[in-house]
Amino acid sequence: MYTEIIARVCIAWYIFIACVCTIGYVYLFIHYRRAPDRAAVFAKPSQDIPHVTVIRPCKGIEPYLYECLASTFQQDYPRDRITVYFCVASRSDTAYKTIEAVVKDHPDHDARIYIEQEDNEASDQDRYRAHLGPNPKIRNMSRAYREAKGDLIWIIDCNVWVGPGICGRMVDRLCGFTSTDKSATPYKLVHHLPISVDVDNYSIGRKRTDSSAYDETSSTDLSQSSLVRSTALTRNINRYGGRLEELFLSSAHAKMYVAINMVAVAPCIVGKSNMFRRSHLDRLTSERARLEFRKKAEDPPRETSTGIDYFSRNICEDHLIGDMLWKSKVPSLPGWPKRMRNHALVLGDLAIQPVSGMTVANYVARRVRWLRVRKFTVPTATLVEPGTESFLCSAYGAFGLTTCQSTRAIFGETWTWFCVWWLVSICVWAAVDWTVYLLLHSGRTVEAAKDEANIPEFATPLNQSLIQARRSFKTWLYAWLGREALALPVWTWAIWGGATVTWRDRRFWVGLDMKVHEIRESHENSNGNSRLGQGNSRANGDAYVDGKARTE
Repeated sequence: MYTEIIARVCIAWYIFIACVCTIGYVYLFIHYRRAPDRAAVFAKPSQDIPHVTVIRPCKGIEPYLYECLASTFQQDYPRDRITVYFCVASRSDTAYKTIEAVVKDHPDHDARIYIEQEDNEASDQDRYRAHLGPNPKIRNMSRAYREAKGDLIWIIDCNVWVGPGICGRMVDRLCGFTSTDKSATPYKLVHHLPISVDVDNYSIGRKRTDSSAYDETSSTDLSQSSLVRSTALTRNINRYGGRLEELFLSSAHAKMYVAINMVAVAPCIVGKSNMFRRSHLDRLTSERARLEFRKKAEDPPRETSTGIDYFSRNICEDHLIGDMLWKSKVPSLPGWPKRMRNHALVLGDLAIQPVSGMTVANYVARRVRWLRVRKFTVPTATLVEPGTESFLCSAYGAFGLTTCQSTRAIFGETWTWFCVWWLVSICVWAAVDWTVYLLLHSGRTVEAAKDEANIPEFATPLNQSLIQARRSFKTWLYAWLGREALALPVWTWAIWGGATVTWRDRRFWVGLDMKVHEIRESHENSNGNSRLGQGNSRANGDAYVDGKARTE
């Protein structure tokens, strides 16, 4: 009896996942086959075009960093209606020189560099900095957000490249602008589908240019000298970490991401490129902070817990910002309808992230980090995630078909038939993912730029046929099999292996309340090795130990 019930549940689950994947697959092929139309906002008078503040938090040298940062200045959005803020921890950060070069090369744009270390030392910033939590990204962006011009905020990671028309289409989607006389319903937040490209092969034979940061870069976790000295086997391992990341975002993740956003049953954003209204977030966070302050003895300045600063004690600020906007009734704004829809994926546009020098260990660590964060923020979705992957989901389906009394007479009931149907499912799954990969990496959605030199190699469109690919099928298949085989072990280690994560070269542990606590380094022990420990949590969420705390 119980076996029959389990078999029926397995079949139902397999059908459900197949339907979700089909939704994502169909929408991908509908909206990502060609470059999107020009934004409707440009038909408005200049004074009616909303002002956008772009905030780009930066940390260390990334592949094609110059090109990624410069893509913000290459938007076809009116220059007097866009402001770009770059945020970096200190002038000694390896990204600083590249940021300076980008700003210097675009003198006609409204741009500024914010340096966190100097904000910490400024007396007029004490009232803000003293109450911030340990989240390094929020601390990095805090002042830029507070001093933003206009109401629209576009937060985009430093290692993301975007096409020239993306800003305008984000504004269209967020504000409900259309090319017709009838306006669409505005949204609270809009975002992009992210993909990554392993760019290691693009460095071969590439000429050094003054406008390129790539030739000086590798992964922040991998030194260039070690790459030179590595063996062929090590180089393959290094290369395939990036291939796994590229494969994941262009197959399983893409289908699920698009499907969930189309069905719109729950918030689903990754934080690579998001736009929202500052007035909405400020109002919601200030109200939430006021309620929380009533329960505490201390009452820090209200403005220090407003906007993105409110999430400085969390490590998954992008999800929590989206979750708050999704679940809360936003205040009505003059000139805007009272009702707004929750989130929207800007269909047709991609947030493209080049990756380089990523080892398999780097890839696993990255997946473990975000799974450990997600198990507290979206526990149900994280719990069932292994069942959405091809290997395990196909096993569910094969078991159900060969066990259920209604189907086993047709599909067989031996372990041999179980293996046959599992293999059939895997082959179909791989074929679907291969076509998704070909679509997303064809460059079809990348619109023509005024200067073709502004489109880097990894984003250059291929021909109009889906037959041409950036990778051979054999290379892709190896990466696909490796990614699928790692999915369950990585999930198991992430969920049951602890709650400690490493992010931006700092270690944190995540509590059940979704608060993040930094694990500070203590003084060196007698052997000269630094040791890690945990102490009582401080008000700002940091975990300190006896001895010398690590300085930034």
